[in-house]
Formats: sequence, structure tokens, C-alpha cells
Amino acid sequence: MANYAKRNEIFEILDEVVKPKSRKDKIAVLQKYEKLMPLRDVLQGTFDERIQWNLPEGTPPYEASKPESYPSTLLKQHLQFKFFVKGLRESERLNPIRRERMFIDMLESVHPRDAEILVSMVNKKSPVKGLTIKLVQEALPDLIPS
Repeated sequence: MANYAKRNEIFEILDEVVKPKSRKDKIAVLQKYEKLMPLRDVLQGTFDERIQWNLPEGTPPYEASKPESYPSTLLKQHLQFKFFVKGLRESERLNPIRRERMFIDMLESVHPRDAEILVSMVNKKSPVKGLTIKLVQEALPDLIPS
């Protein structure tokens, strides 16, 4: 019988990043998850100015899922980001209303804390206090150019 370990959700990882007091410990936590593509995508989408979102600023009208039951995870949904990035063919081909509906559907399908992270990402704001572009660049120097 296979032993499946529960993977942390993105909000749980970010909570783990900001928990330590020292910068060195925060960097160590980020580096622990450096190969996790959904986390890398969220950090890059938040802090990399080359990535611009093809969505309106602010918080869209959505109904957050219940924390105890949500149909999907940001670990899976990050593959949909290509539909929301300005300049990408997948995004530019979509009708703006369809694109916004897809984003709202994503927000409604993930844990409410991950939905808040998505909204922060699209608005280019740090999703948690203590997470900065400088910290990310120091921990993951290949992710976002200085």
C-alpha cells in the first residue's frame, strides 16, 4: 500500500515562511520548497514586474469556498495562470468576460486563504506580511531578476 504524504497548500507554506523571526530561517523555508512550481508561480506572479495580469485590479465578486471543503487546490490550479497573463496567446484569445469568469471560478474552487493569495498576486501585493521581493530574490535567485 502506498504512503501518500499530504502536500501543504500554498497558504500553509507561506505561513511557514513568515513564522520564523530571522531572515536566514525564512530563506531556509523558501529554499525547502524551491522546486514546488505552484509556489514559484505565485511568487513570480506577485513580485516579477515582467508579469502583468490581464484581469481588472481589485477583488472580484466571488463566493469563497468553505475552509473544510474545497473542490480543488492552488497546487493544481496554478496551471491555469497562462489564461490570465497579458501577452500570452491563451490569455489574449479569450473574451475578457470569459477570462474573468475563469478567474472567479478558480477563486471559488480553492481554499479561501489561497483565494486571497491569488487576489493579492493579481494586484501585485505581498500575500503575507514579511514576504518581500528582496527575500524571494535572496532565497531563489533564479526566479526574479534584480
